[in-house]
Amino acid sequence: MSSASGPSPVRARDLGLGPAWGPTGRDNAITDVPGVLVGHTTLVADPGVRTGVTVVLPRPATIFHQPVFAGCHRLNGNGELTGLEWIREAGLLCTPVALTNTHSVGVVRDALVAWEAAQRGPDDEFWALPVVGETWDGRLNDINGQHVRPEHVLAALAGARPGPVAEGNVGAGTGTICHGFKGGIGTASRVVTDEHGSFTVGVLVQANHGCRARFTVDGVAVGGLVGPGIVPLPGPGSHPEGAGSIIGVIATDAPLLPHQCARLARRAPLGLARLGAVGDHHSGELFLAFAVGNTGLTGDHDTAPPEHRIRMLADSRITGLFAAAVDATEEAVLNAMLAARTMTGRAGATAYALPGELLTEVLARLRCR
Repeated sequence: MSSASGPSPVRARDLGLGPAWGPTGRDNAITDVPGVLVGHTTLVADPGVRTGVTVVLPRPATIFHQPVFAGCHRLNGNGELTGLEWIREAGLLCTPVALTNTHSVGVVRDALVAWEAAQRGPDDEFWALPVVGETWDGRLNDINGQHVRPEHVLAALAGARPGPVAEGNVGAGTGTICHGFKGGIGTASRVVTDEHGSFTVGVLVQANHGCRARFTVDGVAVGGLVGPGIVPLPGPGSHPEGAGSIIGVIATDAPLLPHQCARLARRAPLGLARLGAVGDHHSGELFLAFAVGNTGLTGDHDTAPPEHRIRMLADSRITGLFAAAVDATEEAVLNAMLAARTMTGRAGATAYALPGELLTEVLARLRCR
């Protein structure tokens, strides 16, 4: 077991990509949204363990005492993100968001319940509906071995920090594949400013989706020019190309209400579409957006005030946040792919990295035509 931390070695902006993406926060990460923390536990062991856990904490304090407004969206539902029914019903996110592999959702969910119980104490009769997302990493990882254990979740929670976020082959992205290249965890942020002030939108993705042939960068169809003869496709395996999933977590410090968070979450797939993703039948594209701009909400019904005073961003100002969610999602996926490194896993299966130098070379060649 290892816990990864620190900035990614190569990111999309390092290669001059996305000239119209706009300004980012300090670390170009979801943690640019005040109070948001990210932690990873990375599991790499032989033979064939290539998986992990990533957690996003919306607040540095206990989230179950101070929930945030949230909303969600499903592009294609061949995946899982637990706890969404309560978010749709009440509009509140009351737990950390954890990401892992498909067959470890249960143990991660249970670990989050135990984590909350330990903080509340033995006399607190509480209920919890943890939010846990997954993608299938079974090409590289011995997914049926269920190697993720409660202590790995607790380590990710204990290691959650603000600041730069490790990307690529870390945490829940350790064994993922994206557009036929090695995938992983990626993140990005945008600062949206108008005459009334500014807000930050941050995105974190677990990228495990898309096919090589449709891969597009900056409007240029590069996937067809980086074929298996240049960068081999993952193998061996029987799943069709494009089968996989992506989980996207969107955060903002704008004072959004739950229905506005859901609208924000619905924009994230547009960022995927720019890169050539279509929401394949065998893929799950699930998105959660939360807003920390309202404080004073409480998840403790016995101590809750009779009324909450809340703020709501005027809809006339929300379009900039929509654009930020689209752009940051696109960039977060590219960051995941560029930070990832070639990995060989279960039964000798190998997912090859997308070399940044190759990508810029192909883009330059196509633009000169």
